Amino acid sequence: MSDNIRIDKWLWAARFFKTRSLATDAVDSGKVKVGGDKVKPARTLRIGDELFIDNGADQWDVAVLGMSDVRAAAPIARQLYEETAASVARRLAAGEHRKLFREPGADYKGRPTRQDRRALSKVRGEG
Repeated sequence: MSDNIRIDKWLWAARFFKTRSLATDAVDSGKVKVGGDKVKPARTLRIGDELFIDNGADQWDVAVLGMSDVRAAAPIARQLYEETAASVARRLAAGEHRKLFREPGADYKGRPTRQDRRALSKVRGEG
């Protein structure tokens, strides 16, 4: 483990993103902020940095507790950061909202079948 780790590599090692290129793209597009500021993927992290991370499905506010440049098991990766209480509450509320109010097309993968199209038409009140 090194003390100078790029933010995109740390995000991948901490298992916020499935690939390092997805982490790099998120940092480039401003979905990852350090102390509220947009940064570049090559920025080095320090212990104690406050991160805002939006991976598309969830949003986290975390404090960096450890450094690692290798992707390990999830329990080990969780030791690299600590999530704020407000962030935990926000993610739980969003999860409950998704559970109660499902997106109509969330269960369909790819192009709908004839049966799927008929079910959607029935729900919409068409035909």
